[in-house]
Amino acid sequence: MFSLQKWGLGAVCCLLLILTACGGQSSAPQDTNASGPSGSGSTASGKLKDVKVVLDWTPNTNHTGLYVAKDQGYYEEAGLNVEIVQPGEGGADQMVASNAVPFGISYQESVTQARTQGVPLVSIAAVIQHNTSGFAAPVDRGIKSPKDFEGKKYGGWGSPVEEAVMKSIMELDGGDVSKVQNINMGDADYFTAVKRDIDFAWIFYAWTGIEAEQRGEQLDMLYVKDYSKSLDYYTPVIVTNEATLSSDPELVKAFMSATAKGYQYAIDQPEKAAEMLSKAVPELDKELVLASQQWLSPRYQDDAAQWGVQKAEVWKNYADWMYERKLLDKPLEAEKAFTNDFLPQDGKS
Repeated sequence: MFSLQKWGLGAVCCLLLILTACGGQSSAPQDTNASGPSGSGSTASGKLKDVKVVLDWTPNTNHTGLYVAKDQGYYEEAGLNVEIVQPGEGGADQMVASNAVPFGISYQESVTQARTQGVPLVSIAAVIQHNTSGFAAPVDRGIKSPKDFEGKKYGGWGSPVEEAVMKSIMELDGGDVSKVQNINMGDADYFTAVKRDIDFAWIFYAWTGIEAEQRGEQLDMLYVKDYSKSLDYYTPVIVTNEATLSSDPELVKAFMSATAKGYQYAIDQPEKAAEMLSKAVPELDKELVLASQQWLSPRYQDDAAQWGVQKAEVWKNYADWMYERKLLDKPLEAEKAFTNDFLPQDGKS
């Protein structure tokens, strides 16, 4: 249903189109709308503050903590009335960077591109500690290692990042990326595309991989993090903009306190969390949501001290990798791209 190309690389491409429009400013004009970043917590009259958080794509288990926080009243306890919205034509990054909404779901690769172009996005939490994406192929295609990509048809979006990652891991295995045929998948989902005209694609296992399991379709999955430490980056992340951080840090703190509770609940009780997501988004396949949640919940925090924590070395390693491959115009100032300052102290909300 959802490929990484649609979730991640497509978002990067959309962001690149709006970089110039953002003008590279370090802050955006203040939005006086209630959903913007001015003012935090409850108002003087005791009313909840209206706040929007924009998703990167269609709701899925990457987002469960948001829905749990809303369902369980964690946002209300923090003085917030949070509305979870889907991105407009320009994408979530553009909406957050322009200060149209204070919070959104993005990706380390997208934030890295943005920061080096002067776009004021800042990551405030890693939704998942380790990269769960990779190249997936039906087992009958015989793709057991990156070298096996040779002579095969890859379905993607034509992004330079795709070819760079493929080239990087193929070279480690003695492969030649020029021997891979690239095909634009368009709007086709993974399962349609592999039956029609491709052999493999880049997916998030937590959704497309689990869906394959449910369909009884066996996959060979090559996780990119297994081939390079630099490719074990954060995807997805929760982002805000520099204007919100500077003008209303209490809002960010309140939002992250409640959101962290939501993800901790999803870690501790994946089945109940899956029910909440399915209740909020009834058009999703309930069995897929449950299976995906059971697979993903232990991976939200994984080996980190607490959910959401980000490491400077992860940001630097991936940005250096991108810069070395001419995917960035200049090196990233990693320490400005993310912050852990708004996560609950000592893991407590």
